[in-house]
Amino acid sequence: MITITLPDGRRREFEHPVSAMDVAQSIGAGLAKATVAGQVDGRLVDAGDPIDHDASLRVITPKDQEGVEIIRHSCAHLVGHAVKQLYPGAKMVIGPVIEDGFYYDIWYERPFTPEDLEAIQRRMRELIDEDYDIIKKVTPRAEAIRIFRERGEDYKLRLIEDMPDVQQMGMYFHQEYVDMCRGPHVPNTRFLKAFRLTHISGAYWRGDAQNEQLQRIYGTAWADKKQLDAYIKRIEEAEKRDHRRIGKQQSLFHLQEEAPGLVFWHPRGWTIWQVVEQYMRQVYRDSGYGEVRCPQILDVSLWKQSGHWDNYQENMFFTESEKRTYAIKPMNCPGHVQVFNQGLHSYRDLPIRYGEFGSCHRNEPSGALHGILRVRGFTQDDGHVFCTEDQIESEVTAFHRQALAVYERFGFDDIQIKIALRPEKRLGDDSTWDKAETALRSALQRCGVEWQELPGEGAFYGPKIEYHLRDAIGRTWQLGTMQVDFMMPGRLGAEYVDENSQRRHPVMLHRAIVGSMERFIGILIEHHSGAFPVWLAPEQAVLMNITDAQAGYVAGLTKTLANQGFRVKEDLRNEKIGYKIREHTLQRVPYLLVAGDREKENGNIAVRTRSGEDLGVMSIEAFAERLRTESAV
Repeated sequence: MITITLPDGRRREFEHPVSAMDVAQSIGAGLAKATVAGQVDGRLVDAGDPIDHDASLRVITPKDQEGVEIIRHSCAHLVGHAVKQLYPGAKMVIGPVIEDGFYYDIWYERPFTPEDLEAIQRRMRELIDEDYDIIKKVTPRAEAIRIFRERGEDYKLRLIEDMPDVQQMGMYFHQEYVDMCRGPHVPNTRFLKAFRLTHISGAYWRGDAQNEQLQRIYGTAWADKKQLDAYIKRIEEAEKRDHRRIGKQQSLFHLQEEAPGLVFWHPRGWTIWQVVEQYMRQVYRDSGYGEVRCPQILDVSLWKQSGHWDNYQENMFFTESEKRTYAIKPMNCPGHVQVFNQGLHSYRDLPIRYGEFGSCHRNEPSGALHGILRVRGFTQDDGHVFCTEDQIESEVTAFHRQALAVYERFGFDDIQIKIALRPEKRLGDDSTWDKAETALRSALQRCGVEWQELPGEGAFYGPKIEYHLRDAIGRTWQLGTMQVDFMMPGRLGAEYVDENSQRRHPVMLHRAIVGSMERFIGILIEHHSGAFPVWLAPEQAVLMNITDAQAGYVAGLTKTLANQGFRVKEDLRNEKIGYKIREHTLQRVPYLLVAGDREKENGNIAVRTRSGEDLGVMSIEAFAERLRTESAV
C-alpha cells in the first residue's frame, strides 16, 4: 500500500503507484481538470509522474503561484512549437521563466520582425485550440542526442554536452515538436490560453557578447484572462510612467551614446537629487553617522586584499598611471576601512558609523543598461558600521526601523523583507556564515517582522537583508540592504582593543537605504508618475500673471516665497493664462498661482493645484504656511 498525505492532514491509500493526477481524480473531477502538476515531499513533479512510496502531496493548480510559473514555462515550449512550424530553419536554445512571464532564445538566419511576432502568437493560439496533451518521456542520454542531432538542434546538443553526468533527461513532446527540460509542464495546452507575446530583443549564447547573436522572444502568461488583462493594464500604466519619458517631458535628465550608462542631470532633476540627498544626510546625522569622502581610484593591491579582485573584477573599470594599475571603485567599503584604520580604537569607541554619498562605477553590460534604473556610474547613500559581535543585533534593529521610516516618507508603505544567504562563490567558512546569518534572523525576529529567505543570493563577503518596495502600480523594487561582514575587516587589517586589552577585528555592517541615487530617483519618478509630493517637487509653485500689469506684483511675490526657502518660479511670458496653466500642469508643478488686477489690488493670489482643484484666493502668508506644512521633512 502507498499512503498519500494531503496538505490538510487527510490520508489516502492506494494499492499501486499513483500520480498527482490520479490522486486528484480520486478527490473529484473538478480538481483533476484543474491539476497542473504535483508537489511531492516538497518537490515539484509532472501531474503524471508516478509516486511509488509513502509521500506528502500538494496538488498544484493555476490558483497556485507554482502553477502560474509552470504555465509560463510551458508557454515558452509552445513558442518553440510555433516557431519550428513557421520557420523550420530556426534553432532553439533555452526558454526559462522570468518575473511575470517567460522568454525563448532562438537562432535564426534573419531578425524576426513585429509581423513575425504576430504570426508566432497567432500560430500558438491555433495550437492551443487543438487541445493536445503534452507528453513527457524520460529519455536516455544517447537517445536524446540522436533526437536533437536528427533535428539539427545544435544548441540543444551543446546543452547536453554541458551535463556529462546526466544519463537520462525529461523530453516533452508537443505533437511533432520536442524539447528538453527538467519540468514540470502542464499536461494539456488548454492551460495556456491566457498569454501574450510582448516583444523581441537581442541576446547572446551563454550571455557572452563574444558569442553568436540570438533572438529573444518575450511573453507573459497567467492563470486566466482576467489576470492577463490586469497585467496588460499595469504594463500600459507603466509605459505612461516610464521615467525616461517623464524625464524628457520634465527636463530632468538625459543620456547619450558618448557616455553609456552615465547620466546628464538637468537643473530640475538635480534639484530632486539634492532634496533626496539632503534629507538622507539629515537622517544619517540624526543616527550618529559621521560623513566621510574617499578616493575614486585605488591601487589594485587594495582590491586584491579586500577580495574584490578574485570575486568581482569582471564588473570593475581599470586605469593606469606611471606603470601602476588602479581600479575605479565599484563600491565604497574598502575606503571606509582605511578611514577606520587611522588610529587604534577601543571597544568603548564602538560602534563607529561612517556614511558617504559615494560615487561608484561598475562595468555593466551595455545590453543591461536601462535609463537611470541600471547605469554604470552611480552614487550610493552608503554607510558602514564597525561594531562588536554583541552590537550587531541592536545596530541592525535600529537600521530596520530607520529604513521603514524613510520609505514611508517617500510614499512607500508596502515593504517585503528578504534575507539573501551564502552564495556558492564566497569568502570564509561555514561557521562564520552561520554566525552572520543567525545575527540577521535574530534582529528581524526582534523587530517582529516576517521575511523570505533567498538561498545563494548573498554577497561574496556576507549575507544581507533586502528591502523590496511595492510601488503605486504593484511592481516591487529591491532597494535598501543591511549586510553582515566578518571578512573584510580582517583582510584589510581593521582592529580594535577589547575589554581584555586584546586586539580583535570588528564586525563590519554594510548598509544603504535608498541604494543607488540614480535608480531611486527613477523609481520615484515612476511611483509618483512625475507628480512629486510638494516636499520633493523641483518647483513647488509657479506664479503667473494674466497681463503685464501684474508682472511686478508677481515678481515680488515670487521673491518673497523664494526668500523663505521655497522652490518657486515666475512665468511672466506674454501668453494666455490658460496656455501657461496647461503647460505647468503637464510639468506636474504642485501649485499654480495666478494674479490678475483683483488679486494685485487686494494683495493676495488665486491658488489651484495641478489636479485642477481651485483652492480660491488666499494671502501669500496663508499660502506660505500651507506650503511650509506640506514641505516639512
